[in-house]
Amino acid sequence: MAKKTLRTLIGASLLAAASLVQAEETRVVAITQIVEHPALDAAHEGIKDELAERGYRVGENLRLMHESAQGNSAIASQIARKFVGESPDVIVAIATPSAQTVAAAARNIPVVFSAVTDPVAAKLVQSLETPGANITGVSDMLPIEKHLDMLQRIMPDAKRIGTVYNPGEANAAALIDLLEERLAARDMQLVKGAATKTSEVLGAARSLVGKVDAIYLTTDNTVISAAEAVISVGERSKIPVFAADTATVERGAVAALGFNYYNHGRQTGAMVVRILEGAGTADMPVETMEELDLYVNPAAGERMGITLSEDLIQDAKEVVKSDK
Repeated sequence: MAKKTLRTLIGASLLAAASLVQAEETRVVAITQIVEHPALDAAHEGIKDELAERGYRVGENLRLMHESAQGNSAIASQIARKFVGESPDVIVAIATPSAQTVAAAARNIPVVFSAVTDPVAAKLVQSLETPGANITGVSDMLPIEKHLDMLQRIMPDAKRIGTVYNPGEANAAALIDLLEERLAARDMQLVKGAATKTSEVLGAARSLVGKVDAIYLTTDNTVISAAEAVISVGERSKIPVFAADTATVERGAVAALGFNYYNHGRQTGAMVVRILEGAGTADMPVETMEELDLYVNPAAGERMGITLSEDLIQDAKEVVKSDK
């Protein structure tokens, strides 16, 4: 009887030890980011913080890799191939170009994208409801109608809206098509300036001077990386610049109605955790964010020739105070 009890205790101890080893197994998550700018950096931080809060901590049970392609699609492809060679548990791709390169390289590794505007148009998923392969994630599709409502609330007489975009970026092209359609429905005109790389953003912004009443920037990564160039043109030419992401207001845009990219990253991180814990990607619907925050920068408005109304300022979640 004593021997049986001893064997039982030893067996239980071995099971407990095995469970402990399994619980402390190091998981590997690789994060690739197309470029560094405040919105995407905030998403990256949100992903890391969500993983940590859910019990996946670097140095304990998580190995985390992160690389930025610095806006270069060729480098993004290199990073994707490198990460696939590492065979991580999950690859996280921040922004459409990085997601596309990872999707092309990773056939058997779960992929979670973040800050991808239109994953269907980018050919990442079959549908938002049923992605259908090894990739899913969180979309940052813009509420264009609400953005235009905000712009017209501030500038009710604006008719010609300028934008700078990268025609080679899938999410940017999709947004421009949507924007042009929605503006036409309001009897407004879109004037476009193309920039295929950040060094071309200033020239594209200058091409809008004398042709537009206001400039509206989407979440185009090429342009947002060089948003200060557009803002400088707006200030010199007295053309108000509006943005789709709130981080650009802190950099000098007049106003934005958008969601918090840090929270976007937290939502992405929660999806990563579900996959680490056994969920599949094929039937995990693409998620979006619903809560929108109004950010305004009255000083930037003054520099660009407009005064924001007190009721708009009262409605803002964040009033950015920036003086040059």
